[in-house]
Amino acid sequence: MVRFVLDTNVIVSSLLFSQSIPRQAVNKALDTGKILISQEIIRELTKVLNRKKLNKYLLQEERMKFLADFLKDAETVTITQNFDVCRDKKDNKFIDLAVCGKAQYIITGDQDLLTLNPFSEIYIINSRQFLNQ
Repeated sequence: MVRFVLDTNVIVSSLLFSQSIPRQAVNKALDTGKILISQEIIRELTKVLNRKKLNKYLLQEERMKFLADFLKDAETVTITQNFDVCRDKKDNKFIDLAVCGKAQYIITGDQDLLTLNPFSEIYIINSRQFLNQ
């Protein structure tokens, strides 16, 4: 089974824009493999989804329901190794998760992560590239 790590922005975009490329990528990842998540990314996702500026798109209750449903489908991975390879240190958590969870892909729009492609046999690609495979 193919294992995926999704950047927070891909997940949030998939929620806010139902016909978007990120939504299509999330749906493909769910259909073809397993999405991985870590406690650190859950905390970040919860924080982002609780931002008041998102109220113009969806009610907070809808965002929290999405998160609960998303987490039901994801596999939580315990982080046992930490890497310091990203230009933006906040992005290291996605590398940590991918390595510890034995992911084949990180799907992101973040240029700091994309420049690392491939990292330790993990493909780091954007949503459109993933859909075109």
